[in-house]
Amino acid sequence: MNQYGFLKVAAAVPHVEVADCDFNASRILALMEQAATRGVEIIAFPELSLTAYTCGDLMLQPTLLNGAEEALSTVIRKSRKLPLVGIVGAPLRHGSAIYNCAVIFSQGKVLGVVPKSYIPDYSEFYENRVFTSGAGITDDQILVGGVQCDFGVDLTFDVNGVEFGVEICEDLWVAQQPSSQLALDGAKVIFNLSASPEAVGKHAYLRQLVVQQSARTLSAYVYTSAGFGESSTDLVFAGKAFIAESGHLMAETDRFSLDEKLIVADVDIELLEFQRQRNTSFRVNESGSENTVIEMEIPDPMQSTKLDRTINPMPFLPEKGREEETFEEIFEIQSHGLAKRMKHIGSKCAIIGISGGLDSTLALLAMVRTFDKLGFDRKGIVGITMPGFGTSDRTYRNALELMQLLGITYKEIPIAEACLQHFRDIEIDPSDRSATYENAQARERTQILMDLANKLNGVVIGTGDLSELALGWATYNGDQMSMYSLNGSIPKTMVRALVAWAASKAENARIAEILRDVVATPVSPELLPANAEGKIAQKTEDLVGPYELHDFFLYHFINSGYAPYKILYMAECAFEGEYTREVILGWLKVFFRRFFTQQFKRSAMPDGPKAGPVSLSPRGDWRMPSDASARMWLKEIEKL
Repeated sequence: MNQYGFLKVAAAVPHVEVADCDFNASRILALMEQAATRGVEIIAFPELSLTAYTCGDLMLQPTLLNGAEEALSTVIRKSRKLPLVGIVGAPLRHGSAIYNCAVIFSQGKVLGVVPKSYIPDYSEFYENRVFTSGAGITDDQILVGGVQCDFGVDLTFDVNGVEFGVEICEDLWVAQQPSSQLALDGAKVIFNLSASPEAVGKHAYLRQLVVQQSARTLSAYVYTSAGFGESSTDLVFAGKAFIAESGHLMAETDRFSLDEKLIVADVDIELLEFQRQRNTSFRVNESGSENTVIEMEIPDPMQSTKLDRTINPMPFLPEKGREEETFEEIFEIQSHGLAKRMKHIGSKCAIIGISGGLDSTLALLAMVRTFDKLGFDRKGIVGITMPGFGTSDRTYRNALELMQLLGITYKEIPIAEACLQHFRDIEIDPSDRSATYENAQARERTQILMDLANKLNGVVIGTGDLSELALGWATYNGDQMSMYSLNGSIPKTMVRALVAWAASKAENARIAEILRDVVATPVSPELLPANAEGKIAQKTEDLVGPYELHDFFLYHFINSGYAPYKILYMAECAFEGEYTREVILGWLKVFFRRFFTQQFKRSAMPDGPKAGPVSLSPRGDWRMPSDASARMWLKEIEKL
């Protein structure tokens, strides 16, 4: 495991010759050497990879069994200088039985042997003719190469501080997988040695099974299956391999390749530890029984500079191919939550301030969907545009036209005169451009919305998003406050993507055009006067930093539990060529400083639905005192 908590693992699919153990051993060694040059720390090979899986009744022959043991000894001896752990499949005799085994070894020494628990008896398999189930075997010893080694299904292995476990093929498919118990015993990585033949539809189901098991066990799951060279008498083996981490597929092989395969990935052990600490259901079920843990130190890997892991610069956005499903689901969550609130208060009126910016546009679209779902007249949505000192022509026009086209009730209430009167009342110069000047406008708008809601027996819908809440980029008791907040768990990067998606789905061409222009408009609170051309003079991202960086920081601080040094490293990988280390570090400092000092605004945030993986609601995912100190985090940043 490297300094950032990553463990480099590999799943290998070697060429095999059926019943030719010497050839198979040579291919295993070749792939181990290749993996070592890439900095791999643990590598797994398929089930019965030393003999090939499809030996049939030859597996009962002493010649083959002796050959497998000799080939195993060769692999262990010749790999002794490689700084990694190997896991190979081999048939081994124990007492009067033959077991289908995974042999775990490193530095010329066998660490332990795990037998297969579940032996299939389907018509296309022969295993039950040869092998005995290892289920229930614990605290036992087996002879390997003349040396007694630990043997059992309860074994886990601790290599350089990372604990892992092993199961074999069918063990994954049953109702109670051995890997579930291994994870509860402490294993953070599970390796599965398999020989799974192809069948129409099976591959997709297997991939799903691997990914789901990694999610259930909060582990990294490394699966490798037999490939080219296995007998094709009745079955075809396509060389499947997957590496999944906590419900996410990180790497997989191409099937039906005539080439050997080696997939490598850096799995995040620190992330898995954080998820297990946070998951109360996992903690409650952690095993109280004692299992056998075999510990070993191995030298540092040959090379570990390249991170074999894709770092998504937009972690809140959906995976490719899932955009439609995700965006639709978010809109449904928003509208479903608002529908319940409207029914509960017995009102058919909702008030919203429309600025022509991203956040109010998204909230308005969700409100329209809600009213349509409830069968309410859209005229019950009262949109108020409140031009002030910084309102640009672009946002003003977009706000008005969008409300008209959506068929809601719209009003224009300018706030300049009211604010000037307020400035006189509190005795500040109108040329003052301090926070008072800006915040007075936000509070004036909130007052208008709240009082209209009282007048119309309606509910004020908040528009502030998750990114603004994280940074405290909102006026306390201004745009920070509402009666129901629709965007509170949706970060700015997702807000932009949702509005763009809504544009692509709009039936009205002009609505689509407006939505696309909203997406293209620079993010701004528009509280400072526009320039001479009537264009936006105050751009948020120039002041607090790029939202794509802050969303990245937020996701990994809250959802991944990363410390600043790791967030910086991950951001450097994700935004390579786009932002320098110095720029990322500067905005990271801004993020932590603002996140801690602005908690008081989140402590008083209104109700609203959780739509994504992160929520800062004080009643939900994030409980933090408003006067917590950021000193420890900022101190760490100063050292970077």
